[in-house]
Amino acid sequence: MRMGVIDVGSNTVHLLAVDAHWGAHPIPASSHKIDLRLSEHTEANGEISKKGANTLVDFVKECRHCADEWGIEELMGFATSAIREAPNGDAVLARVRDEAGVDLEVLPGQDESRLTFLAARRWFGWSAGRLFLVDIGGGSLELASGIDEDPDVALSLPLGAGRVTRERLSGDPPSPETLKVVRKQIRADIAKHMRELVKVGQPDRYVGSSKTIRSLARLCGAAPSGEGIYARRVLQREDLRALVPRLGQLTAAQRGELPGVSMNRSHQVLAGALVVEAVMDLVGIETLVVCPWALREGVILQRLDLLPPPT
Repeated sequence: MRMGVIDVGSNTVHLLAVDAHWGAHPIPASSHKIDLRLSEHTEANGEISKKGANTLVDFVKECRHCADEWGIEELMGFATSAIREAPNGDAVLARVRDEAGVDLEVLPGQDESRLTFLAARRWFGWSAGRLFLVDIGGGSLELASGIDEDPDVALSLPLGAGRVTRERLSGDPPSPETLKVVRKQIRADIAKHMRELVKVGQPDRYVGSSKTIRSLARLCGAAPSGEGIYARRVLQREDLRALVPRLGQLTAAQRGELPGVSMNRSHQVLAGALVVEAVMDLVGIETLVVCPWALREGVILQRLDLLPPPT
């Protein structure tokens, strides 16, 4: 069957259509997305602005039209931290349901982490042993570790690349003093959770997912997206450590000219690099293997598991 999932994230709103069958991996069929950056469409009180809500409703209407055109039989939708944390999030969801006809499910942060871990486990398989997952979005950082498909620990921390940029990294580029302070804050925030992460056992493989990690890997020499999802891509700690100071000296416009960095995300790639570097240093990760699957695929895989086997 053809399934579709609408992912309302802090950076993008993305409709992904896949051909999905019981016992088989989902095959991407079509995609439609907008760089809405919903977390930036907020008022002083934290509520999503009228303009942001209007744009979201209109785009979900487009997604509904695409779903009909593409022959999608089942359309799912979910929202993450931008909606979850907004005081008027429920009202915005009600508008989407009433005006666009899509009922978006708000995922708790722990479920974001858990479902992304499921996607990584399915991608790498049982032979990968115990996995440690790092996933950074616009609003939150997800960390998970486990030996099974459901992780032993799943955390969601308010350290997304967009959030850190917006709340902590002033200046373009930020001053060395600002970078030093933010770097220390990030590490202190992550260090509070180290016991939860390490007490479940030593990982056999460290994996990273998300657009930000793919961009950082590309900046450090990984294969471009044109080589396909099956090309092996890694992010080495020593390469990232050398990259961070260089990114800190560039303006957002200059970062947008680098390979693998879109202009829409160039303002937050520095924050993403600071967060990922902090995780790799604190956990002791030398190499992150890049996983092309993430939260959207995790949502689809969980739904597929509920389908009855063919007769």
